[in-house]
Amino acid sequence: MTMHRTTRIKITELNPHLMCVLCGGYFIDATTIIECLHSFCKMCIVRYLETSKYCPICDVQVHKTKPLLNIRSDKTLQDIVYKLVPGLFKNEMKRRRDFYAEHPSVDTANGSNEDRGEVADEDKRIITDDEIISLSIEFFDPRPRQQSSTEDKPTKEEVNNKRYLQCPAAMTVMHLRKFLRSKMDIPCSFQIEVMYEDEPLKDYYTLMDIAYIYTWRRNGPLPLKYRVRPNCKKMKLAQVPDTLPRSESDSSSEKGSSPAGVPSTSSPLQSTRFPHLSGSMNGSSSIPSAAPQFPFSGKARKPSLNGSSTSSG
Repeated sequence: MTMHRTTRIKITELNPHLMCVLCGGYFIDATTIIECLHSFCKMCIVRYLETSKYCPICDVQVHKTKPLLNIRSDKTLQDIVYKLVPGLFKNEMKRRRDFYAEHPSVDTANGSNEDRGEVADEDKRIITDDEIISLSIEFFDPRPRQQSSTEDKPTKEEVNNKRYLQCPAAMTVMHLRKFLRSKMDIPCSFQIEVMYEDEPLKDYYTLMDIAYIYTWRRNGPLPLKYRVRPNCKKMKLAQVPDTLPRSESDSSSEKGSSPAGVPSTSSPLQSTRFPHLSGSMNGSSSIPSAAPQFPFSGKARKPSLNGSSTSSG
């Protein structure tokens, strides 16, 4: 079986695809020549084509008489550049606002809000590393949701099982897994998976990555889920009976090989309900980006894996 290894690419390796050869900077208002598909900053290529009718990279003829007719704005490429280069969008919007503030006589009636620099990061869906993202975390239930007349409204149990956090956009899934393990006292013989809907997330994904990959629209907290499973590397498969029923959960087949007193990983963990995670969207907990701290009250009752609670103080 072939394992696909994922490697993270540095922004410097992508620079040749994100930078304009005419000015040497990152694309601003990326514009592409339709004859050869080479891209440049809009201002750079318009100024260049005033004195030439050929592409500055491959020398293909853009147009015999009017080269400006064969160039097109490339919004997709520009969005990629803004999302990959930290701070570029914010700095560009500030530069445009400063320009129009210094030149109030310039007519901007035909320009868009982005042309005038009046678009916020939230409206453009640009996320920065230091931005605080609100997220919700709840236990992943593989059972199909029952149809009801109030299908759009969450049940009381779902509301109680869901907790809300505020975390930096640069925080990784690995940090969130460590947070869950610490707060729920989950032993190392069990592994935690953080999920978006029913898809497990990679440890190196940041919250910013998740928001971009799954097109989070900021219309609510970033919805994440988790599940707990026995760690297969530490389980002795020879001890697993062949006659165990498999209807309760995904991990019920490993139930016979679990240590004494350690239950299945479905409902007991779901009923734990994060008693340490206090606060809602109005008073959510905050986790620093470098070394996550968990400033929760030490007097609260600490849950154990089997759903019972013991006093921590």
